[in-house]
Amino acid sequence: MDQIIREAFIDSAEIKRKFAQTNESKIEEVAGKIVEAFKRGNKLLLFGNGGSASDCQHIAAEFVNRFKIERPPLPAIALTTDTSIITSIGNDYDFSDIFAKQIKALASEGDIVIAISTSGNSPNVLKAMEAGKKLDLLTILFSGGNGGKALELSDYTFLAPTEDTPRIQEVHITLAHVLCEMVDFKLFKGA
Repeated sequence: MDQIIREAFIDSAEIKRKFAQTNESKIEEVAGKIVEAFKRGNKLLLFGNGGSASDCQHIAAEFVNRFKIERPPLPAIALTTDTSIITSIGNDYDFSDIFAKQIKALASEGDIVIAISTSGNSPNVLKAMEAGKKLDLLTILFSGGNGGKALELSDYTFLAPTEDTPRIQEVHITLAHVLCEMVDFKLFKGA
């Protein structure tokens, strides 16, 4: 059992180290894009399935409430939380439409969408990214492996260098925390 525990932590740390080495400048650029959007009065719209849905809610909460410093709330919406909207769209249309219809209803010019999909192949994520592209929104993908079909729909892609779903998700939440910290720093500490 001790070996399983050690290997999980070592593997997670090594994957995150590799990810940071190859994505550092892109992370800084995307943080800048988010800062620009917030300064214009725009918002983040986040979506994904399963654990990625939970990550969307977690990330939105960090922006709306606070991250590490006291500051005004920042506009971020997880499209994974309204069960009445999700179930009505899934029932009346199709589960693959649950995020795309919300993008069409809630997005404004200049908003940013963040799609989280460990495979990059979830039909509802792909449709939402397509809707974002049609509205000329900036699309950001958090994925793993080769990014799947979503890779073609993304303006900025962050791929965890593994096919292992738990390790991909660990990279995603660390990436989200780093983006939150950088946005706070750039907006409220004068960088």
